[in-house]
Amino acid sequence: MPGVVQPSELGEPLGPLPQEFAAIVRPEIPSLIKEIGLEVTRAYPVYARLLDGPYGQGIRVGVEQTISVFVDQVAEPTAPSTLRDEMCRRFGRYEAYEGRTLDQLHGAYRLGARIALRRAKKIGRRYNLSPTMMLAFADALFTYVDELEALSREGYMEVRAASADHTGTLRRRLLHLLLAGRPVPRTAIAELCEQTGWTMPDEVTLVAVRSSPDPGGPGGPGADRDVLVDFTDPQPHLLIPGAFDDARRRMLDRTLPGHHAAVGLTVPTAMASDSIRWARRVLELVDAGVIDDEPVVRCEDHLITLWLLSDTALLDQLARRELAPLAGISANRRERLIETLRIWLDTRGTAAQMGELLDVHPQTVRYRMRNLESIFGEQLVDPEARFSTEAVLRALRLQLRAGGDDAREPRGERAGIGSRTARRVNLPSGKAK
Repeated sequence: MPGVVQPSELGEPLGPLPQEFAAIVRPEIPSLIKEIGLEVTRAYPVYARLLDGPYGQGIRVGVEQTISVFVDQVAEPTAPSTLRDEMCRRFGRYEAYEGRTLDQLHGAYRLGARIALRRAKKIGRRYNLSPTMMLAFADALFTYVDELEALSREGYMEVRAASADHTGTLRRRLLHLLLAGRPVPRTAIAELCEQTGWTMPDEVTLVAVRSSPDPGGPGGPGADRDVLVDFTDPQPHLLIPGAFDDARRRMLDRTLPGHHAAVGLTVPTAMASDSIRWARRVLELVDAGVIDDEPVVRCEDHLITLWLLSDTALLDQLARRELAPLAGISANRRERLIETLRIWLDTRGTAAQMGELLDVHPQTVRYRMRNLESIFGEQLVDPEARFSTEAVLRALRLQLRAGGDDAREPRGERAGIGSRTARRVNLPSGKAK
């Protein structure tokens, strides 16, 4: 409050301005308001246009309030300032609405203070006021200016926060439409792009996040401005225009500290829903233990795994069909044949090479291969049938990894599918679990 002066820079306490000072200054208010108006509009032409516009009278009232309240509080420190407070907040709101910073408004406040100080010096000479009194006036005046700036900043930030919330809502709506796929009215997307200032890219990369970071502003905390984010969704995600390069990786590190994410494939914008679907599936496979857990996992490094495990119910049906020839034999023998078949399909190696991997004698490998040829017949000769069998065995191998059994398997079982996987396949005969 201007009636109670803060200590000077030298640390010497300055007494409050005497109430008589208000009586000396008050007659100067009308001419001071006019002088400040002229100087401010000359220094900041934007305010000259405002004074000539429909809000000119309101601005004049606001300027009068800022000066009058200062004088009133010198006379009576507890004098109310409700109207002045609201006018200052309104000034700040207007700057925000116009898309400007507060620099010009704060500059206008300080210019007005300098003009008031200049007038006070004239008054001081006229009334032979002491230098201490003039210093106390200057201290009180610029403390008062700080108060005006703080009030304007409140109004400014109020609008900016509301605008950020609104923009963030629109950006999340745009992201939702892009991921919804067809049919989405192109006009709806175009309108949201225009409202948010977002440029539609030719390609996008979606990123799925395991757990939700803080929402932050419309771009997300640390996210590039052109990145669309939705951290309010139960499955938080980001849309990155274009490819995922080193710069975008650094952006993710800033945006998602301590969080794990999966990066989908870079696809045409119309296929954005596919990219996020693949990314979320990778997170599921990470959680299942199929894919190694890292801070950022890229789908492009696990395409075969994604493909093989894209439909587990279909995989079960395919496994029943491909491994049906083994349904009528005992579980232990079936296990040995499956792991031998797996190694042969993987390596096409010699009996000696396969024996090394299976930890058995080469002659045992030859015996098992003759059994497999007898059981499967043309299925091991026909390229398409052989490919299907190999795909099934690879997929079952990945499922076994998800079960966490790898660490407990002996060498021979790690080389093949292992008994647990073989027994898990529901073969037609019903002998296998």
